[in-house]
This record gives sequence, structure tokens and C-alpha cells, in this order.
Amino acid sequence: MNPSDPDPLRVPLDAGLAELGLDPALAEPLLAYLALLQRWNATYNLTAIREPQAMVTLHLLDSLAMAPHVAGLANLADLGTGPGLPGIPLAIAHPGLQVTLVESNGKKARFLREAVRSLGLANARVAEARAEALDEPGAYAAITARALATLPGILAVGGHLLAPGGRLLAMKGAHPDAEIAALPAGWRLESSQPLAVPGLDAERHLVVVAREA
Repeated sequence: MNPSDPDPLRVPLDAGLAELGLDPALAEPLLAYLALLQRWNATYNLTAIREPQAMVTLHLLDSLAMAPHVAGLANLADLGTGPGLPGIPLAIAHPGLQVTLVESNGKKARFLREAVRSLGLANARVAEARAEALDEPGAYAAITARALATLPGILAVGGHLLAPGGRLLAMKGAHPDAEIAALPAGWRLESSQPLAVPGLDAERHLVVVAREA
């Protein structure tokens, strides 16, 4: 590509940010993250999605669809974050949100540390650990997990991290009726709402789970 040519990924990303009501200035750091992910992915196989346009939709915009739902939170633990999804896009979108990227895989954790450093994300940190082994009980206003497990499974490994009044914000595809029915004692469904991901013709839901009063 000629250096003077526009980045072909910029068009769908700009359109997606506009559709989500997010600041167009986010495009630059998001594309820097994506470029770093593409470089590392060639060697370390961090994600099965390799086509750059698909990465914009399935990684960046899919993660950012939940950005309005973390506005105002003090902190968030992203469990099994892999290459930083949704945690890094959320940290970019919300500089006031402290994000802990929880990942036990060593090569992915190394990538995460490099991404946090090179992107200058002062509001993100990497915890190289399994979620159930993270010794930070009650430390978080919210936990999230994009592809880790079922709702009961996420609570089993990460429920201890939630502060009183904290919430699990789980990104799901089709509405997870069976998982909701299987929530363990002491937890309840607070809300479930469809998410519209720009450019994606597939179901997405944000499921919010809280402790019973």
C-alpha cells in the first residue's frame, strides 16, 4: 500500500465507531493495537481470525459494543482475555476505567504486556494467572469474559473478584437461556439486552449477573 493511501481498515472502523456513538479519535490507537496483534499473530497464533477486515468487526467493534455499559465503572477484570479482548479496546475507549487483563497463557500474556507498553495504556495491567488463582478478592466493580465459559463457569472461577454490588458483564451470542437457568445459588440475572455490532449479522447479547440481595 502506498504510504499516502488511506488505511482500508479505517473506513469500516470509522463507520462502526460512528454507529456506536464513540469518539472517532479512538480509531488511531485501535488500529495501532490491531497492527501489533497482526504482527504477533503471524508468529504466536494469538487468534484464529487473521483477515484484517474481519478483525475490525469481530475483535474491535464486537468488543466496543459493550463500551457504553462500562462507562462510569472504576475498574474491570477481563477474564481469559486472550490477546486482550474486550479489555484492550475498552481500556482505549475509557481512559478512566482501570482494566486488569487476566490471562494464564504465557505467550498471550507477553503480547498483552507489549501492547499495554507500546500503546501507553496507563489504565491497563496484565495479571498472568488463571482467574480462579487471582488473589484479589472483592477488588472489582465488574468482571467480563468474552469466550471463557458458561455463566456458571465464569462465576465459579471469577465470582470471588467482585466487590459487594459488583456485576458480571458477560458477552454472549444467542440468548443463553440454559446458562441463566443454571446460575448458582446466590446469583441472579439482573438484565439481558441485545447488542448491535456494526457489520456483524449475528446475535449478540450482554448478560448482567449480580449477587442476590
